[in-house]
Amino acid sequence: MTELPTSELQTNPSAVASFTLMLEDEAATARFAVDLANMLEPGDFIALSGDLGAGKTTLVRAIIAHLAGDTVIEVPSPTFTLVQSYELPRLTLVHADLYRLSGPSDIAELGLDDTAGAVVAIEWPDRAGELPPDRIDIVLTLRLRDGEALRIAEVAGRGTAAARVERLGTLIGFLEDTGFDTAIRTRIAGDASTRSYERIVRDGRSFILMNSPPRPDGPPLKRGLSYSALAHLAEDVKPFVAMANALRERGFSAPKVFAADHDAGFVVLEDLGNKLVIGGHPPAPIAERYERATDLLVELHGMELPDLLPVAPHIDHSLPAYDLDAYLIETELLLDWYLPYRGAAATPEVRALFQTLWREALRPVLDAPRTWVLRDYHSPNLLWLDDREGIAAVGLLDFQDAVMGPAAYDLASLLQDARVDVPEELEIALFARYVHGRHDAEGTFDADAFARLYATLAAQRATKILGIFARLDRRDGKPQYLRHLPRVFRSLRRVLTHPALAALDKWYVARVPPP
Repeated sequence: MTELPTSELQTNPSAVASFTLMLEDEAATARFAVDLANMLEPGDFIALSGDLGAGKTTLVRAIIAHLAGDTVIEVPSPTFTLVQSYELPRLTLVHADLYRLSGPSDIAELGLDDTAGAVVAIEWPDRAGELPPDRIDIVLTLRLRDGEALRIAEVAGRGTAAARVERLGTLIGFLEDTGFDTAIRTRIAGDASTRSYERIVRDGRSFILMNSPPRPDGPPLKRGLSYSALAHLAEDVKPFVAMANALRERGFSAPKVFAADHDAGFVVLEDLGNKLVIGGHPPAPIAERYERATDLLVELHGMELPDLLPVAPHIDHSLPAYDLDAYLIETELLLDWYLPYRGAAATPEVRALFQTLWREALRPVLDAPRTWVLRDYHSPNLLWLDDREGIAAVGLLDFQDAVMGPAAYDLASLLQDARVDVPEELEIALFARYVHGRHDAEGTFDADAFARLYATLAAQRATKILGIFARLDRRDGKPQYLRHLPRVFRSLRRVLTHPALAALDKWYVARVPPP
């Protein structure tokens, strides 16, 4: 690896980031193809240059095979057909070889203008004339070392591709430094965040590679602070590492951290498998596993828990308090995203009344005893571990945004899941199970006060999620989350019937249309 230039890559349209790799054998070339394949996004343009026989077609074939999940897929060279198109599970890839073209005037007949949304990989791009400013350039050359030919790959990202190429170079260096560079890697479907995941296998043992870029600060919203700062969202992987270690120390099944680059945001984790606490078609809660997940919260909330956690020598993470600003900025996602999605608008007067009502409703929440709130304690982030007993059978993920707050929040997250239907009778039974567990452990547990907190926080969370799912559609182009809106809306309407939330209920009935 050579040095990686660092710059304001995400905001500079003329940015360039580059690195050089020595590919010593076919296995190294195949691993580099996996690196590229896992990085690719729809619309990417790859320009492959280099000597005849340097391996341009070999590299593209390996990329296609990895994306197809089929190592024996037929990938003919487009030398004579000029263009081949592949409909792959994650994206469409168009492979073109322009060697036989005399110049740019022949390009129009190939149909390359009709490749919107596809990854385009072109060999001999010098025959194509002007290339897109946002692209990935790969130059492959052969060199002799001790009488053997070595393949050298020079990779450059230009424009919008620069940041991803720089990150890829950093990732390759991280894997080399930690001994995972020869591992077999497979991309895993990600969540709604900017994080991505790969399952990596080394010496027959499986691990998870988490790729979590540092969160860029957004525009200031209040007091000069961005949304992520106000909502106390993790800006890097340090909170994840701190919470993973702290949970494991207390007997919970968070993944073990084997290696981490805290600054770049790469972490190699224990692979807890892929068995969930839900099952069937459509997915539904498995009662025994939800019971175990409820018992886990009883155990966690009965502990004395610190708000300062070690990350590494001389590095600590302080868990922020789930304060009023965080609750309010989350609820305002309803005004900023869900209402416009439904064709409604929030005037300054409407917003002011909304904030006043929530401030009043949240008073008991802010006065409640504080514990660790994992914040995303629901079915996508809970794994079932058959080989472990008791609450250790519940594997924990996605806790990097943990805060110090009321115990009722995570129980509401579990029992009013935004993505699966939790039958009301199961919710009631599990709520009672939690209350009895807490009461048995501490006789002064106030069930009525807890029920009020549960309803309030369930309403706050559902309000936030309506806004988030609408934002994922309107801003991020992820309409698949809209199918969950009716479920979230039904949960919201039900918890707002709690007598303590009567004023909020009246506001929602008048102002918030159903999905």
